[in-house]
Amino acid sequence: MDKNSLRKYFKDLRKNLSIQERSQKLINKLINLKEYQISQNIMLFYPLEYEINLLGILTDTTKKFYLPRIEGEELVCCPYKAGDELQISKFKTKEPITNFIDKNILDLIIVPALCCDKNNYRLGYGKGYYDRFLKNFEGYTITCLPKEFIIDTINPDKYDIPIKLVITD
Repeated sequence: MDKNSLRKYFKDLRKNLSIQERSQKLINKLINLKEYQISQNIMLFYPLEYEINLLGILTDTTKKFYLPRIEGEELVCCPYKAGDELQISKFKTKEPITNFIDKNILDLIIVPALCCDKNNYRLGYGKGYYDRFLKNFEGYTITCLPKEFIIDTINPDKYDIPIKLVITD
């Protein structure tokens, strides 16, 4: 299957899942990981409808959290606390309005994906924002997905950046 067909398939598939329940299972796995526990500065994402929702980790007061915002063709990293004001982006995602900071402060980035393959390559929404953002990132990267969203291969392109760890429920 080509990437556009995979995107359509997994967008349709996730509409039929109990995302809330599965999100909580993934949060429980995530917060018990050594990589999460040793991280101080963590970027996550504000979920789209039917997307895994990891915002429950924002209650962890021992961490500093960040959300991405699109600036032109790039993602930037912005501080975020639960309740901070958000704006709607051109892609209908919620983004912080706070000033962005250098991504190299981050220890961990929790990266969204429609699916991942067995080599930890992720399929995003097709604009390449995260692949550009993750280029030269030295910290740890994790994607959290239901187990049905792991496939043999997405046939990665040369610019695709693999995630270091994929967590499934």
